[in-house]
Amino acid sequence: MSDTKKLYGHLMEIAYNLWWSWQSDVPTIFRDLDIELWRSVNHNPIALLKRLGVEGLEARIQRHALGSRIIYAYHRLQEYMQPHRGWGATHAGPLKVRPVAYFSAEFGLHESLPIYSGGLGVLAGDHLKSASDLGVPLVGVGLFYDQGYFRQTIDSNGWQQETYGRAQLDMMPVRQILDKQGQPLSVKVDTREGPLYASLLKVQVGRCLLVLLDPSIEENLPADQRLTEHLERLYGGGQRERIRQELLLGIGGLRALRAMGIEPGVLHLNEGHCAFATLEAARYFREEQGQNLQEALTQVASRTVFTTHTPVEAGHDRFPPELVEQHLGPLRDELGMSQQDLMALGRVNPADDTETFCMTVLALKTAQRANGVSNIHGHVSRKMWRALWPERKQHEVPIGHITNGVHVASWLAPQMRRLYVRHLGRDWMDRIRRREVWRGVNEVDDGELWETHRFLKGRMVDFIQRRVSRQGKDRGESEQSIERRVGQLNPDHLTIGFARRFALYKRAWLLLEDEVWLEKLLCNQDRPVQIVYAGKAHPQDDRGKELIQRIYRLSRDPRFEGRIFMVEDYDINVGRHLVQGVDVWLNNPRRPLEACGTSGQKVLLNGGLNCSTLDGWWAEACDGFNGFAIGQGFTHEDAAVQDKREAEQLRQVMEKELVPLFYRRDALGLPREWIARIKHGLESMAWQYNADRMVVDYTQQNYLPASGACVSALPDNSDLDLPTVVGWIAKQENR
Repeated sequence: MSDTKKLYGHLMEIAYNLWWSWQSDVPTIFRDLDIELWRSVNHNPIALLKRLGVEGLEARIQRHALGSRIIYAYHRLQEYMQPHRGWGATHAGPLKVRPVAYFSAEFGLHESLPIYSGGLGVLAGDHLKSASDLGVPLVGVGLFYDQGYFRQTIDSNGWQQETYGRAQLDMMPVRQILDKQGQPLSVKVDTREGPLYASLLKVQVGRCLLVLLDPSIEENLPADQRLTEHLERLYGGGQRERIRQELLLGIGGLRALRAMGIEPGVLHLNEGHCAFATLEAARYFREEQGQNLQEALTQVASRTVFTTHTPVEAGHDRFPPELVEQHLGPLRDELGMSQQDLMALGRVNPADDTETFCMTVLALKTAQRANGVSNIHGHVSRKMWRALWPERKQHEVPIGHITNGVHVASWLAPQMRRLYVRHLGRDWMDRIRRREVWRGVNEVDDGELWETHRFLKGRMVDFIQRRVSRQGKDRGESEQSIERRVGQLNPDHLTIGFARRFALYKRAWLLLEDEVWLEKLLCNQDRPVQIVYAGKAHPQDDRGKELIQRIYRLSRDPRFEGRIFMVEDYDINVGRHLVQGVDVWLNNPRRPLEACGTSGQKVLLNGGLNCSTLDGWWAEACDGFNGFAIGQGFTHEDAAVQDKREAEQLRQVMEKELVPLFYRRDALGLPREWIARIKHGLESMAWQYNADRMVVDYTQQNYLPASGACVSALPDNSDLDLPTVVGWIAKQENR
């Protein structure tokens, strides 16, 4: 029993560090302890271990010979946590003393920690994981959502229903942060209406720490205790609720780090929700260094990086003057600012008293470095915010771009990882950013690559059948009808995946517009096609819910039964299964409204192909042979015209190119031309569209210069002459 207790302790230590979630072999240890319990706790190892207990562990460890695997995993974690390891040890040394503070309203790290709603959170989670792998000193700052994002069910009418479950902290990889006396650490943010309080929680993400602020403590009024109860309140709640959330995130978040003894050298604001952090930083510099307001704001700007994700003005948070004064009044007093001066920081036109306070404007005015998240999004952002720099031409607006990437180890199927080890080398993941590494995929045997993909596709089919069957039973459907529907899901059929938020600009309906044509496409006996949909609509978005209902009803239509599937409760787990198994990932947002979009990057790494409009990352990645393009990247002033045109272009791509290519086989049954596209996709894109490249770009282009650890600095506009360059530098120093 003593050995079992030791192994139990090892497993608990592993479970409290989310490092385990991106190791291909460690999750299988937890799964092998009890596969049904593992699924029922949504792959939460802490809940699994606490339910089993030491007594329940002993027999299972012996039965499956898990002892040596547990010890090996434990020692690998200890080795991983050594501070001298990784790219950052030699390239980001100055950040060790004063790390990057990465602020984000949500973090998508794993399905067992539901403090994310979509792409912004998943990107933030991938950013932390890659920073950890690379050894870049970075600490995340976010909010803890007691009930997370909603769980989705679809009723018998096809209407989305939302349910919530309260978090059990003792069953999550979250721990209370304590002060030196062993008491829970908390922070306070004053407002004109009284103080806001938050306790501090921590999550270990490999080498990186994630700090979460939780307002559900008794010092707060009941309404404030519920501020972060549901994540969707951040996007759909009232303005008062939202400004209080953002007050906690920005001001409270920076105070939390200092209360923990962490003095950040760089502030990275992941979207405008976090922008109040710059005002708190300015207050601190005034207090600690005796600076005047302008000096403090200049110093803050030199240390701040801002990443914008929203390509439409309506998506940026704005608050009226009275609400800003109610909540920032005490901080404004400490800064020595007038109300007019404070409002000016959040206005495009400071002299316009009718203009509201915009969080993105605040971020752009108080950050010296700003970027969009793809090439096209950089252009959109420069155009959108050009009015802030009226003396500049649009291409001179100081907003660049760093294209998002995905944390490969989190999304890559173990079978594909083993294939890459065999053909790219054991250390391929350490060299993932090097283009020459990926040339090795051309040496992979076509049959081996195709069989690996078919295995993953079969596993995805099993998962969908399991989920759809369970969800049908929950709706009271008969076993016969469920079996008739899911039994037709076939791993040999061309399978298209579409999974994302059901926001209208993502146009989930685009393929469904011509149902007569759709029936011919899907039900062709010689070349059958099946489509798997997954995604949630915001609880207040009835039009998004109507779209889900339409897809649900089509999946029950006799014409499409067994050809269209809707998988409920889209989360990281559902997304992982789909991106690892589909043949084609369909993404058809209305250009230029997709800031980046990274789900297709996960697909390409797992041997799938993309079919997308030329927007976001795909606009810069598609070369005509590494996937399929919908249209030519043109837009139209009339959205209805653009939608109609691109719906027809999508039908043409499907009918004339994609489906015939998939079913074109040689004597061995291999789709050689399809496989050639997979290989070319990996060779041309995998080295670029990964989070390691993204974090290295942020470190070299933003973090090190912002920390004062850059040996040279010039603007990125290489077409400017020397006098303009000198003037640019002077303006940056005086901002």
